[in-house]
Amino acid sequence: MKKRKRAMLCLLTVLALLFSMTVCGYGAEEQDSRKQTAVPAENEGQAGNKGKENGEGQDVEKNGDIMILYTSDIHCGAAKGFGFAGLSQIRNTLEAQGYTTILVDDGDAIQGEALGTVSKGETMIDLMNAMHYNVAIPGNHEFDYGTDRFLELADKAEYPYISCNFNKEGKLVFEPYKIVEAAGKKIAFVGITTPQTLTSANPSYFRNEQGQYVYGFMQDESGEALYKAVQDAVDAACGEGADYVYVMAHLGMEEGSRPWTYADVVSHTTGIDVILDGHSHDTEQVVMKNKDGEDVVRTACGTKLEAVGYSHISAKDGIVDTNIWSWNNQIPAPELLNIQNDMRSTVDAELAGFNESLNEVVGRTTVDLKILDPAEKYENGSSVRLVRITETNMGDLAADAYRARTGAQIGLAGSGSLRTELLRGDITYGNLLNLLPYGNEICVIEVTGQQVLDALEWAARALPGESGAFQQVSGISYEIDVSVKSGCIADENSMCKGIEGPRRVKNVKVGDRPIDPAEKYSLAGSDFMLLNKGDGFTMFDGARVLTSGGITDIQALIDYITEDLGGIVGETYADPFGQGRITILDDPSAAMR
Repeated sequence: MKKRKRAMLCLLTVLALLFSMTVCGYGAEEQDSRKQTAVPAENEGQAGNKGKENGEGQDVEKNGDIMILYTSDIHCGAAKGFGFAGLSQIRNTLEAQGYTTILVDDGDAIQGEALGTVSKGETMIDLMNAMHYNVAIPGNHEFDYGTDRFLELADKAEYPYISCNFNKEGKLVFEPYKIVEAAGKKIAFVGITTPQTLTSANPSYFRNEQGQYVYGFMQDESGEALYKAVQDAVDAACGEGADYVYVMAHLGMEEGSRPWTYADVVSHTTGIDVILDGHSHDTEQVVMKNKDGEDVVRTACGTKLEAVGYSHISAKDGIVDTNIWSWNNQIPAPELLNIQNDMRSTVDAELAGFNESLNEVVGRTTVDLKILDPAEKYENGSSVRLVRITETNMGDLAADAYRARTGAQIGLAGSGSLRTELLRGDITYGNLLNLLPYGNEICVIEVTGQQVLDALEWAARALPGESGAFQQVSGISYEIDVSVKSGCIADENSMCKGIEGPRRVKNVKVGDRPIDPAEKYSLAGSDFMLLNKGDGFTMFDGARVLTSGGITDIQALIDYITEDLGGIVGETYADPFGQGRITILDDPSAAMR
């Protein structure tokens, strides 16, 4: 009952924030007050202004309180959830009520939908500039268009990127922290980018022409390098007189992220007041102990602006509340509440430029193609990303497309590349760009049965936890016994360096025949994984390349739907849990499915 009351209170609070701008006189015809309060390029260390005007042209008396707003894992969803229009409305309202606001982002903003794919991230940088963010950090998906491209975009950003662990040949690329002065206080923001970036983005982006890594993220097998980098940044910020230390982290809570989860970092450091976290798309609100046994608040706000995080610093009592406002409606807030402001106009204008080409219909589905569990949710209310823990019909379709369009014996589709669902109805080019936003090319390599077995074992190592390395398959079937402890060994770069002991993956069949470890098979999948060791799949290194560079993942899917399936995805793919290619053993949740 308490949780229910809390949720209702949060909903009423955010509705009041969204609606009160109209009462205060803010609207499309009024000047966006946030633009007046945004940090100027030449004065990035400060936030807020005294004497800002409200919608009625009157000076606003500042109340001495600070409201830090944060977003994470937007993935180009500028019109989803609250949308940038709703976020702008909230910020304007708080400013009009006398708060000084600071707006920060925890990474994975510029990739995820066509808005980012077509412009290689530039459109989202433009929108974030228009939102007047104060600070941002790079998540792993900031690098999906290449490291050089991200650094170009970072130069275009009118806000600083920070990261205490992203380095080139040992030298930090960005400042490790940023101190923002607001309402007479110095607030330090320390940035952390997950070391998983080295494998979850294309590993080739971080190597030189000789194949040697030149970029890194303070990764090692123990996590100590990252913990030290964070502690050094926190200590330096405190040495500059920071009153509060907020860590902006893209770390998450996934099992496969250890030893670099938020909990790992907090438990090995001191001096952090609040950690604003992202990466795992959860909305978990946690209080945990640091290295010295002191409480640290960890907050996360999900993905695609389904929630906006906040931390309230009272002039009198310090940090008094850190939590999220959630928008759980299918209809985005700007549309349902008819929010009209400058950001609504800006976002609508950007989206309008894409609509004509993206609305082209390339096929149809009579079934819902799922990547999320249709019924189960985690205790915190966030969605179970089914595609990252077991077989799904969306995964079957993608893997089938890669195998059918190349003629390979086996098809693999990395679950981390499947980003959205296809619901029954028309399938547009824009839908497929949102589903497969990375532009990976499909290639075919010749592998031994043993290499396939090693790949499946590596893909299953995080179960029952989620992992983007989990593989959806075509042409093969097998079982995964999660009661067997994973024997996969990763090196300091999160690459597979060996597998020891009993195996989780059992009874593998290619077609209807048991796999032969010595036999050679043709394997289709993305160049990200098969050629560039993406997600740490080193077992394919040196494999004979049969075809490469011929077709993108999107085109393979379009051709499969239009030519192999006659334009319609039908009852063959009706079951959200797929066609029985992957069986999870000793999984309590399997009984519910």
